[in-house]
This record gives sequence, structure tokens and C-alpha cells, in this order.
Amino acid sequence: MKLTESTWPEAEASGASVAVLPVGSTEQHGPHAVLGTDVFTAGAVAEAGIEHADVGCVLGPTIPVGIAAEHREFPGTLWVSGNTFRAYVRETCESLASHGWDRVVLVNGHGGNVAALRELCGKFTRSGAGYAVPFTWFDAVDTDDIAGIEMGHGGPVETSLLEHLDERYVRADEFDRAAAGAATQWGEWQSGVNLAYDSSEFTDSGVVGDPREGSAETGKKLLTAAAESLGDLLETVADREY
Repeated sequence: MKLTESTWPEAEASGASVAVLPVGSTEQHGPHAVLGTDVFTAGAVAEAGIEHADVGCVLGPTIPVGIAAEHREFPGTLWVSGNTFRAYVRETCESLASHGWDRVVLVNGHGGNVAALRELCGKFTRSGAGYAVPFTWFDAVDTDDIAGIEMGHGGPVETSLLEHLDERYVRADEFDRAAAGAATQWGEWQSGVNLAYDSSEFTDSGVVGDPREGSAETGKKLLTAAAESLGDLLETVADREY
């Protein structure tokens, strides 16, 4: 059940065991992929994961802005501070719990949110308000095993999933430009330390990886794998004592 498409009596009668809250980011993904990449992918994985789970779930609205200051030099990128993000998402979880949906799975589509989500889920759980865990879809699947590609940023993994979801999200005529200005890894490394804080320091196009290596068919496989993994997690969270 989607909360945004339901009335309050329908929400009250849902009988759901778990709340699913997608969390994304509005940020650059190169010249070929839309700024809402992390919003669309997180939302799609959340919906597909619910379909794979043998447990009742409510789907909350996708949180569209996250911790993304590392992309601030690319126009269109939006970001909030870590404190604002953690408070906003945690209080949203508290809202869900107040209606009885006190088991929450946050489906994340942005790497910059990972640490903050883990921290806020811990605080939410320790507070006694409920139980929450973060699920980052691209960490939950073996992209190399599925398609022989690595995650990157705006690279073949995210581009493939976008192509599968809606080809309008991808500007294929910008692939060559994206690849020409791309980096091969995230950051500038020395002695195990990433010396770079912003993506503009190591990638001219904002991309890590080569989006030309992706495809809609690969995106379909990635979505299926992520959904199955999320479905398993939802069932576990529904049954877990806390």
C-alpha cells in the first residue's frame, strides 16, 4: 500500500507489519543521467522488493534530498547537512511508528547517505520507538557477478537501471561525453586515504565508470536481484524481536 495514494481510513486498515521508506538524492549523475537518479532507483527497488516479500508493507514517499555536498559544483545538485538529514529521516520513522508501523526499512539509493542512515537507525531503535534498518540496494547485489560491471557513479550500473525503468531518464547521445570525462574510481587515493572530498576533483563529467557498458536488460537483472534481496530482508524484519 502506498501511503501517498491512500486515504487515512485505508492506512488505518492496512494491517501492515513493516514500513518501507525510500531515501534518495537529487544530484548530478553525469551529462547523460537525470538528477533524480537516486530517487527513481530507490523508489523502484522499494516497490519491487515489497512485491517479492510475503509480508504486508506500507510504502512511504521517497525522501528526495540527501547528503550530497560532494557534488555541489555540478548545477542542479541539492543537499542538506548531516544533522538535518538524520533528524528529518529519523522523525519520519517516528511518524510511521506512531501509527503502529514501528518496523521500518529504509531503502537507500545514494552512497553519501549510508553512514548517516546507519547512525539514525541505531538511535531510533535504541530510543525504543521501534526498529529500523537501512538497505542500500547497490550494496545488496553483486553487480560484477550479475553483469560484469562495477557500481561507480552514473556508470553502467545506475545507467542500466534507469534505462530499464524509463528510457526518458537517460540521454544516450551524451554517453561518449560522459565516458570521456569519467574517472575509473571514486576519489584520489594515497596510503589508504581518499584525498578528495568533492567529485569535481577527480571526474570532469561527474561520472565514475563507463555508462556505455550498461543496458536495459542489465537493469532488469539488477532490479530483480535487488528486489529479491530486499524482500528477504522485509520478511526477516517483520519476524524479528527487538
